[in-house]
Amino acid sequence: MWERWSEFRRRQRATLRESNRLPVVIDDDTTYDDPGWTETAEEPATNGRGATDGQVTDGQGAAPGPTPTPGTGPAPTPHEAPPQTPRQAPTQALPQYGLAGQPLNRHSPFYVGFVGAFGVLIAYALYNAFLQLTQVFTLLLVALFLTLALNPLVEWLVRRGLRRALAVTVVFLGLAGVFVAVGFLVVPPVAEQGGALAQSAPDYLNSLLNNRVVKDVDSHYHVVQSFQHEFQKRVTDSNFMSQVFGGVLGAGRAVLTGFFAFFTVLILTLYFLASLPQIKHAAYAMVPASRRPRFISLSEEIMRRVGSYAIGQVAVAAVNAICSWIMMTIVGIPYAAVLAVAVGLLGLVPLVGASLGAAVVCTVAFFDEPKKAIIALVYYVVYQQIENYVVAPRIMQRTVSVPGAITIIAALVGGTLLGMLGALLAIPVAAGMLLIYEEVLLPRQRRA
Repeated sequence: MWERWSEFRRRQRATLRESNRLPVVIDDDTTYDDPGWTETAEEPATNGRGATDGQVTDGQGAAPGPTPTPGTGPAPTPHEAPPQTPRQAPTQALPQYGLAGQPLNRHSPFYVGFVGAFGVLIAYALYNAFLQLTQVFTLLLVALFLTLALNPLVEWLVRRGLRRALAVTVVFLGLAGVFVAVGFLVVPPVAEQGGALAQSAPDYLNSLLNNRVVKDVDSHYHVVQSFQHEFQKRVTDSNFMSQVFGGVLGAGRAVLTGFFAFFTVLILTLYFLASLPQIKHAAYAMVPASRRPRFISLSEEIMRRVGSYAIGQVAVAAVNAICSWIMMTIVGIPYAAVLAVAVGLLGLVPLVGASLGAAVVCTVAFFDEPKKAIIALVYYVVYQQIENYVVAPRIMQRTVSVPGAITIIAALVGGTLLGMLGALLAIPVAAGMLLIYEEVLLPRQRRA
């Protein structure tokens, strides 16, 4: 009976502990002591007849003793009760900062709603931060692409015995030399032809005003007078002048921002090229060791194909620019050097770049002389066939072959997301995804 009573008291104390009505009990004999309170073992409450609650008396005020168990010896006399001696439970001080309360109910509607709303706020803050860092991510992406494009040249020099730092220096000096050469090729003709255009502008205007058709139109509709009146009105309008100078300042700020971005990309590319082995090693170390060899082989192949594609695309565009310059020089199309550089830059854009360059050249030739435009158009039709079936396959033979439909879709998606930059990066990204599809997804589906 005493054991059952102890079990009942332990359950009762556990229930009270759950409702924070009693101090925490370490065991049946030890408790934490609240200030000014000490738990003493309570004597079993009697029901007024000398028996504890839950016991039945024998009619004379005494509770019957425990039922004897067979094989355990003689049972106590019916009027003999177990000894009831009070126990003083030892006490123990609370921790320094008190006891920890009950944990929050994670199924509570308030808890679920608060945590959900807090998560939405964090997601919105991360989204705004990503929008603010879009330009930074774009610069990093461009620098990484240039790193993968220049890394094959660096690796080639390293295989020839140069240290990596010296190989990176040589490649960068060569790249700087190319930019300087293009600058000297483009800037003087542009400056010279721009100055000539500015000096000839009044003569062009006078010849336009003295034209018979223009005079006839002006005599009926007073176009020149209306234009002069509108021009004087705009010049004397302070708001219009502030907008003009604001636009000029905005253009200057855009030029400075572009120069800063270009310089930042060059510096990042330099650092990425110098530390590319360490970067790859750190990235590979995060992959589980069981899958690391396959991950490394696939990653190296993707980077090799991306770099080869970039170098091949630059080579194809350079061949197009050189051949265009030779053609324009022979035919006599003006601004040959400037147009050749424009054709080379547009040739970097996949699918439509060469056609856009041809359209620019033909337009300039048409305004100079229509016969020259026809010659240029015939040249570009023939050259496009040679480039598509002879030049590009030989240069791109070490890169991945991307189907035409995937190429068009990738170029459209990349151009929509990142403009010209996205169109440039679309094909190598599609090539890497195609490699993963062929080497990872398809074998896994075969084994499934």
